[in-house]
Amino acid sequence: MRLSSEPNFDAPIPGESLTTELGGRPWQSPSQYNTVDEAIEYYMARMTTEEFMVQAVDVLEMGVPVAVLANTMQMSSVMEGVHNIDVGMLVLPVLMEMLMLLGDSAGVKYNTGLDSPSKGKTRESLLAKVANRYKKQLEDVDMTTAREEVKDTEEEDVQFTAGLMSRRN
Repeated sequence: MRLSSEPNFDAPIPGESLTTELGGRPWQSPSQYNTVDEAIEYYMARMTTEEFMVQAVDVLEMGVPVAVLANTMQMSSVMEGVHNIDVGMLVLPVLMEMLMLLGDSAGVKYNTGLDSPSKGKTRESLLAKVANRYKKQLEDVDMTTAREEVKDTEEEDVQFTAGLMSRRN
């Protein structure tokens, strides 16, 4: 086990990624599958294996959202050169449906990841909550005193400088 205070000399050198030959990485060369149908067939062959199903159900049981799992799958395939990013984005809904089908068939309660975390929290409802919380404090403020304070600051003669680099008087 490494201690965090030890330097890590196994890390890549800054700029090392710029030294490889163009097309030397899988995502820089033509992809293996160029159409959505071909990519779906690729994923169906992988997702129907027993090993994948067991692992996917385990991940869904841990609470990982379906959208995150599907996006991870398609992005890793893009990085491996299986398909390009455009095909990956078009295949994403199919991957999510397949993962939800796996979860349903295994009886797993899963999170789709499509629900907005701020659902039901519109700007107006948040403002109403804040207003109710501070309503008593606002009622206690003496508005006449506050107006007089603002009027006093407006009457002061303040000289501004001409610009950012000008001298102060």
